[in-house]
Amino acid sequence: MNPALSPTNLNLTEEIRNEKVVYQNPLLFLKIWEIKHDVPHFGTPDPWSWHWHKQVEFLVVTQGQLAIQTKDAYTILEAGDVMLLGSSQPHRTHKYAEEPLHQIVFQIDLTQHFDLSSLAYLHLFSELTHSLEPFNALLRSNDTVRTGAYQLIRQIYEESQSRQIGYELAIVAAIKHLLLLLLRNDTRDLAGLTEDSGISRLRPALDYIDEHLTERITVEDVCRILNLSYHYFIKYFKKVMGLSFIDYVNYKRIKKAERLLLTGDLSIMEISYEAGIQNMAQFYKLFKRYNQCSPKEFKQRLRDQTEIQDEQLMTQEVE
Repeated sequence: MNPALSPTNLNLTEEIRNEKVVYQNPLLFLKIWEIKHDVPHFGTPDPWSWHWHKQVEFLVVTQGQLAIQTKDAYTILEAGDVMLLGSSQPHRTHKYAEEPLHQIVFQIDLTQHFDLSSLAYLHLFSELTHSLEPFNALLRSNDTVRTGAYQLIRQIYEESQSRQIGYELAIVAAIKHLLLLLLRNDTRDLAGLTEDSGISRLRPALDYIDEHLTERITVEDVCRILNLSYHYFIKYFKKVMGLSFIDYVNYKRIKKAERLLLTGDLSIMEISYEAGIQNMAQFYKLFKRYNQCSPKEFKQRLRDQTEIQDEQLMTQEVE
């Protein structure tokens, strides 16, 4: 896997698309398929569309080179590489080289694959308290993990295609093996983070926050939904989520603002309002806390990289 490059060729006037994933088997909460690009044409399409979905996505390249852009990086995947995209992460891809490109796209609601015996590990993959991005560093640096993940996802794809008797059991087993592979090889200290996080109890509150981000959200509103007292709720929320209720709401608002900056042509003020932050000074302060730059710098940084990718593609075509 080539090192990640800077994000490039960003079309800031293009709207993001919320991709609705239709599960091939509703009881398995997943969709997996193979895409083949055998024509010699390559490079960024016009338009080069952004999209996102609530499901986690694994990308597996079996032949050729695939370029993928997120808000943080522009990365080239080669045959044998695996990349993990977190829930609701905006991204877009394109064929990077002239040779044929074959890839497997695996979209899954990971939270549905935890039962009572494994519920204690749910929050390590829920992204509410722990980003999934460190797993990509693991896939890049550890050949054993990358090869194992590659083979397991190939197995899930083949089982979904053959649909032999018991294929559901085989797929569920492979998914849990994949999660265990990532968990056991993660170099972070996760041993103390395996208690049941109580996220399921907070789910109505988290859903309410997502649905009302553009509005004023108070602790009292959420307490009524969960039928909990104010003081108990704020302590319980902090214990489960690892951050305060206010910090969590602000985090979700900044993530929405990032998506709008990536894909829209709204002004900074309009984006602030769309994210539910009416005070511009507060918006700039929060945005810089999470991105180490202002919204304007964030937008400009991505736009400035357009020429870099164009030059790379022109050089490649000449060669």
